[in-house]
Amino acid sequence: MSLHIHNSLTGRVEPLETLEAGVVRMYVCGVTVYDDAHIGHAMSAMVFDVVRRHLEWRGYRVRHIVNFTDVDDKIIARANALGRDPQGLAEGYIRDFMAQLAALNVLPATEYPRATQTMSEILAFIAGLIAKGRAYAADGDVYFRVRTSADYGKLSHRSLAEMLSGTRFEVDPRKESPADFALWKAAKPGEPSWPSPWGAGRPGWHIECSAMSMKYLGEQIDIHGGGNDLVFPHHENEIAQSEGLTGKPFARYWMHNGMLQLVNPQTREIEKMSKSLGNVVTIASFLERYDADVFRLIVLGSHYRSPLTYNDEIAADNARK
Repeated sequence: MSLHIHNSLTGRVEPLETLEAGVVRMYVCGVTVYDDAHIGHAMSAMVFDVVRRHLEWRGYRVRHIVNFTDVDDKIIARANALGRDPQGLAEGYIRDFMAQLAALNVLPATEYPRATQTMSEILAFIAGLIAKGRAYAADGDVYFRVRTSADYGKLSHRSLAEMLSGTRFEVDPRKESPADFALWKAAKPGEPSWPSPWGAGRPGWHIECSAMSMKYLGEQIDIHGGGNDLVFPHHENEIAQSEGLTGKPFARYWMHNGMLQLVNPQTREIEKMSKSLGNVVTIASFLERYDADVFRLIVLGSHYRSPLTYNDEIAADNARK
């Protein structure tokens, strides 16, 4: 019996046909390490752990890549607020998260690349896009020309005109179009930076994943995974820049897990987990109260593409099973 996957790109359930017989190349977007990881991060990791385990049970050899974004505006801001070195701060959160994944019985990925360790590949990727006319430099920054991607929006199923009218883009007179996105950001005083042909700076968020995916899995992959909050702009931009460089389809199948949501104990209303609401449940705090298998039961009790509702009652009920 053939294996079928719901493909976010087409909106259909399709038979799995891999680029290489018996091998699955799977890239999953990891975390930006600027604070303690929460159970939403654990949910996504566990969803794709289950996917991987099932693929291996079906006889596939899975090359599973999960990245860490370890240089980012949020990391820099957090480090400045704490008086810490940004790289030291990120490294500490990476160690904590890896220990928590092990405690949750999530199989280690084949590789855990980091943005700061992929800088030469990122620079070569950007240079290639400029050479093809898909990107342009502007005062130390480099932007991707979205208008050069005729099918931009194919993952989120929206046209560029719809995005321009329905999305708030950063106003920058140096950009040829409001939709153009940063591949390289010029260094600001006090920020970590790396030398480049366009001046000292650091990579934009989207280019990191394309470069890491290509380094470890090649120009094309079978499955790209992540939370459904990443469909636009992150995954849309990954497609544009990857296919803009190679001229080949980037990922055959896109899999997106739903978001974790909380039940407010006072109002009983569903709400998003966020720091502004003060309702973040960290992985560490969950594991202090419950066994790791309790969280796996909660995740497996919901369809991976649907929102996962959580509160203490749900956790306690699964702990009794």
